Amino acid sequence: METEELLQKVRKIEIKTKGLSNNIFAGEYHSAFKGRGMAFSEVREYQYGDDVRDIDWNVTARFGKPYVKVFEEERELTVMLLVDVSGSLDFGTQKQSKRDLLTEIAATLAFSAIQNNDKIGVIFFSDKVEKFIPPKKGRKHILFIIRELLTFQPESQKTDVGQAVEFMTNAIKKRCTVFLLSDFFDPKDYTSQMTIANNRHDVVALQIYDRRMVELPDVGIVKMLDAETGQETYVDTSSSAVRRAHHEWWVEHQSWLKNAFTKSNIDNISVRTDEDYVKALMNLFKKRS
Repeated sequence: METEELLQKVRKIEIKTKGLSNNIFAGEYHSAFKGRGMAFSEVREYQYGDDVRDIDWNVTARFGKPYVKVFEEERELTVMLLVDVSGSLDFGTQKQSKRDLLTEIAATLAFSAIQNNDKIGVIFFSDKVEKFIPPKKGRKHILFIIRELLTFQPESQKTDVGQAVEFMTNAIKKRCTVFLLSDFFDPKDYTSQMTIANNRHDVVALQIYDRRMVELPDVGIVKMLDAETGQETYVDTSSSAVRRAHHEWWVEHQSWLKNAFTKSNIDNISVRTDEDYVKALMNLFKKRS
């Protein structure tokens, strides 16, 4: 991608996603992902009904009457984006590919985090951790992340969700909010890694998918390429049995995925490439508020 073209793309995505995070998500993001920790703020005189465990005995002894510590919810979060960069994300039959949609959502979340004065970092993953950008603050950092989202070229085309989640759990010690963005086409079971991660952190899963993953159109014989294995297959989409088998595969996959999220207690949404992701994110925020 040429430098000028890249800058235009970065600017375009910044204008759109920053506008969304400023105007639409400002309050909802904070109420949905507010800091879970409590930080000491000040002391004040004891009032009837205060918890005696909050009494500050040093200040009480100094002034001869009881004072209690006042705690405030920690406002600052650390946000991690776990971004799937495997080959299957390049698929898209509607107005955009899964990767394009994932990039926009990730950028919107990044600007929402900055609006809330949060640190944000990214882990790009395929069947290995491709790149780790440690959490930082600031617009310059956000624009660097967006450039990487637009241009990053993975070494592998395959997917290993569990390995990426496990890496994040070990790499980030302080409790953080984690957005896991993927199409979740991974043949392995990663439920245990998600469960461990969600016990330490606050994990939210965002599934990106295309409507043709749900149902095949009747368009005759089609050559299909598995982007992760490179295998080509001819599929007769005029066969109702083939279309039915494909739909049943999708239903089974979604059932397994839903069960995995339920077991690991992870909030999740699914966004189709031809749907409005703003509505989906708003529903997610409201559900968590």
